[in-house]
Amino acid sequence: MELGIAGRNALVTGGSRGLGRQCALSLASEGVNVAICARTQDTIDGTVAELEALGARAAGIVADVTDSGDMARLHRQTVERLGEIDILVNNAGGSMGVTDIADTPLDSYRGVFDLNLFGGYELTRLALPHMREQGWGRVINVASIWGREHGGNIGYMSAKAALIAATKHAGLSLGGTGITVNSIAPGSISHPGGGWERFQAEQPEEVVAGFIESHLPMGRFGWPEPVGDLCAFLASDRADLITGSCIVVDGGQSHSMI
Repeated sequence: MELGIAGRNALVTGGSRGLGRQCALSLASEGVNVAICARTQDTIDGTVAELEALGARAAGIVADVTDSGDMARLHRQTVERLGEIDILVNNAGGSMGVTDIADTPLDSYRGVFDLNLFGGYELTRLALPHMREQGWGRVINVASIWGREHGGNIGYMSAKAALIAATKHAGLSLGGTGITVNSIAPGSISHPGGGWERFQAEQPEEVVAGFIESHLPMGRFGWPEPVGDLCAFLASDRADLITGSCIVVDGGQSHSMI
């Protein structure tokens, strides 16, 4: 399928590994020029090389999305190295090890929102003027099934729910501008260096088998490629009628009807 996005410029946060890396690779495979950011240079370089091997112009920028005040620098350096951002993928996120309400101080709770919501919110605001001017833009937020129903710790669940809600509001408020805003809600996706890979390596075999039997109807953990390819589709002209949506990629793991 011709997605019609060759030559567009994308920024993928948390793009050096895991789902962010796969989103970047799927976009590059469609001819998109891709900038990625991560917190350390050594994790960036390998992915930039992979993107360039696909024929994409690529850039790697060290940045930490928990510092929302630094997002203007990230935006500026992306524009300097690739050009204005047409496609923004807010993928950076995580649980930061918090637990439940009784054991999570307010500062820790805020920190999970800094990582999962506020940096991406600021980047979206910075990218919007160009998208409005050209009458075309794509914002894709990587959320989680635990933003739709109970699961994970209180900070992660709350922040991902807020991200899905912000996506809905932004998508509707920008309707008719040529800009779409959507979120993807992955389930338990295993990838190198990720939490589900560690779970499978560290837990007894019977614990892993029990989790799969109880929670994963397809009988296995998810894998990154379906998430990356959905990201590329949502970034495309083929997805013009999809905005404000949250699309689940979980092999039937979640229980929500909506």
